[in-house]
Amino acid sequence: MTASYEVSMDGPQFTELLPATRRALLHLVATAQSEGRTPSLVGAVMREGRMVWSAGRGEIAGAVPGPDAQYRIGSITKSLVAVLVMRLYEEGLVDLDAPLDTYLDTPAAGGATVAQLMSHTSGLAAEARGPWWERTDGALRPELADIFGERPQRHPAGRLYHYSNPGYALLGALVERLRGEPWGEALRREVLAPLGMDRTTLEPETPCAEGWAVHPWADALLPEPAVDTGRMAPAGQVWSTAEDLCRFAAFLLDGDERVLGPEAVARMRVPESGPQDPGWTSGYGLGLQLVRRNGRTLIGHTGSLPGFVATLWASPEESLAGVVLTNRTSCPVVDPVAADLVEAVASREPRIPRPWRPLGEVDSALLELTGPWYWGAAPFALRLRAGRGLELTPLSGTGRSSRFRAEGEDTWTGLDAYYAGETLTVVRTAEGAVSHLDVGTFVLTREPYEQGDAVPGGVGKAAWR
Repeated sequence: MTASYEVSMDGPQFTELLPATRRALLHLVATAQSEGRTPSLVGAVMREGRMVWSAGRGEIAGAVPGPDAQYRIGSITKSLVAVLVMRLYEEGLVDLDAPLDTYLDTPAAGGATVAQLMSHTSGLAAEARGPWWERTDGALRPELADIFGERPQRHPAGRLYHYSNPGYALLGALVERLRGEPWGEALRREVLAPLGMDRTTLEPETPCAEGWAVHPWADALLPEPAVDTGRMAPAGQVWSTAEDLCRFAAFLLDGDERVLGPEAVARMRVPESGPQDPGWTSGYGLGLQLVRRNGRTLIGHTGSLPGFVATLWASPEESLAGVVLTNRTSCPVVDPVAADLVEAVASREPRIPRPWRPLGEVDSALLELTGPWYWGAAPFALRLRAGRGLELTPLSGTGRSSRFRAEGEDTWTGLDAYYAGETLTVVRTAEGAVSHLDVGTFVLTREPYEQGDAVPGGVGKAAWR
């Protein structure tokens, strides 16, 4: 059997995986269910915007679970809530850098910014005050004040990454305050319905998995309660399916103008906490976890509540995602398996690059800017990209690279890496000719330490010797 594909202007789009790949994926899922001793497990792969493979192991109500079987997804809920907050930001209703108490009368963390709550740098306690909120009814915490104990603030806001479930309870309350309706209703109307996630709900709908604890020393099960967590629901209430989470993964990679455009979801993927240097291994964006695994950057989220563990990992570069859902408390094999599904497809069936095409109409003034530039004696190349964008890359193998978005006639804003948010300016002579580039105060000239008055501190009159 050969893989089927469709031909488009973007080249062949494969609609099925090769048999050897499908068997490798099945082996990963089957091994995880068996060695993880989980009552049931569903795995799925999204490629180029659609689910291309899924398999279930174990059983739900006497049947093998399919991609439409609901499982509780735990903290993947946080990513959904973050999308709602980003919509408020895009509409101008929320400033991500404004303190939460600008919009919400809250008993704690009012001085933390909205972005700090989204990225777990608000300094709030990790958990709601007792009893164990994941296994007790939300009626025990009817108001926001009931979520917090005597010491809700464990660290100064903005100081460090400290995962906080109550922080997302506050974000859910923020959505309710500005939308004037329950956050779950806003989620359904603004995110789930447009993306076709019809099997994603706050309460379970059949077919759905029951949550179980597995005895550590015997093959025996104990049922876990599936309670409505009330005010804490934005931290982990949602139920979903492998099929719906594949749709969500596609959205997190490419955006959807009905919900959030590509630039907004790309901003969610930028690490807000954790290192951002080339050697970073993990971080947290705006409602999204980020990890580096085998040289691959993955974005998504893990989730767990008593009786359930879920993972979604997606590779933006390869337009691939792996989803794993299971109904067992604390199942450590799940997190790596979702990443392994991505690795298995990427290694066996690498993404077919889209055809190269010229830009079309090109501004000659922009072409004049392209080519080699020097920061001191270090060579860089400036390339013209679509939409008048520029890309600066080192030619010596090391150095700062960045993409830049066009702003005014001679100004661009950095989009990533060291120059993110910094300004690239084309400095001109009195006659209008290009003199040099100013990139966040760093001067780049056409020749190494070019003679003239562009380089701060001047250049030796005797020149190179």
